[in-house]
Amino acid sequence: MKTSRPWLAVLASLLLLGGGAHAQPRVAPPVTPARGPLTPAELATTLDTIESVIQRSYVFPEKRAVILERLARGRKSGRYAGNTPGQLAEHVTEDLKAASGDGHLYLIHDPAWFAAQQAGPKVSASDSAEAFHRKQALRQHHGLTELKVHPGNVRSMKVTGFMWVRDETGGVYDDAMRFLRDGDALIIDLRGNGGGSHAAVQYLVSHFLAPDTLLMTFQSGTQPPVQSRTLEHVPAGRLMGKPLYVLIDGRVGSAGEDFAYDVQQFKLGTLVGTRTAGAANNNAMLPVAPCFQLSVSEGRPVHAVSQSNWEGTGVAPDREVPATEALEVALSMAVERLAQRPGATAQELAEYAWARAGLEAKRRPVSLSSARLKSLAGRYGEIDVSLRDGSLWLVRPGRPPGRLMPMTEDGLFAVEGTDSLRVRLPGKALELFWVTEPAPRVFSRG
Repeated sequence: MKTSRPWLAVLASLLLLGGGAHAQPRVAPPVTPARGPLTPAELATTLDTIESVIQRSYVFPEKRAVILERLARGRKSGRYAGNTPGQLAEHVTEDLKAASGDGHLYLIHDPAWFAAQQAGPKVSASDSAEAFHRKQALRQHHGLTELKVHPGNVRSMKVTGFMWVRDETGGVYDDAMRFLRDGDALIIDLRGNGGGSHAAVQYLVSHFLAPDTLLMTFQSGTQPPVQSRTLEHVPAGRLMGKPLYVLIDGRVGSAGEDFAYDVQQFKLGTLVGTRTAGAANNNAMLPVAPCFQLSVSEGRPVHAVSQSNWEGTGVAPDREVPATEALEVALSMAVERLAQRPGATAQELAEYAWARAGLEAKRRPVSLSSARLKSLAGRYGEIDVSLRDGSLWLVRPGRPPGRLMPMTEDGLFAVEGTDSLRVRLPGKALELFWVTEPAPRVFSRG
């Protein structure tokens, strides 16, 4: 069995993809009706198909016999007998991975995707496989799930999967890149990104490299190698020269690693977090009766710089920190670097200092005793600071109360819900700091 387009793969019933490196995205599996165990005839057909595909198409011929022997052992032992489709997918995947060490060799129970793939040429456009995966991409906003401006005008984008719908996803990226373009520094958060389409990676990385830069050469058996290069034109313009930080973790695989590897090999920015999964091979998603899709590696990418790839090793971070801390660390690195930027204005430097103080407070939380908080409560001019529910509250005339969150031991507080206002309570006065004002407003204690 062979896909009609060798560089087109569909990942875990999520994406309509273009060429390149792929992996199972880390999203919730589709909800499917429960069914009983496979019949012996169904089980035999499923396993026969899987074995046939591996024998004919698996990228490393020297591993085929070991993989097939592992499946034969599973059959003989009765490991697969009486399995429901979900159980069989789990057991077969465990055996495929154990025999191959390949993150792109797995079986998924996905009857909706299988049915879409089996649709005949007369099926309506709305029921086609392409429409099925386009719908998934639209519901995930093509994998671009969050854009945010952080203090210091550091801008971030969360990419949960590298989806690609021809003639549609590019426009979504264009809007996102215009948003990032106006940031002083950029963060692209790939944590949990299990992969997707090289076409999406190619589009994104083209914003950070010169046109027509060779990225990858994809090799697949006896087929001629296929090159991937950066695009000549990107509507949002290039973003080269701005500090770039990319967040990674052990759940980043395949196309997610593709982008991280480009960033590292071309020295485009800094990788922050933990080592990625190590799945580089190119896979195709093939329908397997009665209700499965099989991911099988059919090729491998060769990077233009390293002349290798990340299969089995993953991509190592430049700054290794726990994945849960990667965003805060990257933000700290960004504002530290921006504060040293030649030509930064006084207002920009004040914003970077403000951002550093907030980040430091998050990384090293401060807790003040009840007695200390009680001593700071009181009336400061027209402002009241009250103690309730174990916290100080700022009450200003005509404004809703705001909870004060301790930032430092010497009485600096953030106001919950806003990044633009802070309060210092040294004891005999209250000082209000706004990020846009050079000096605080001072209110004496009454």
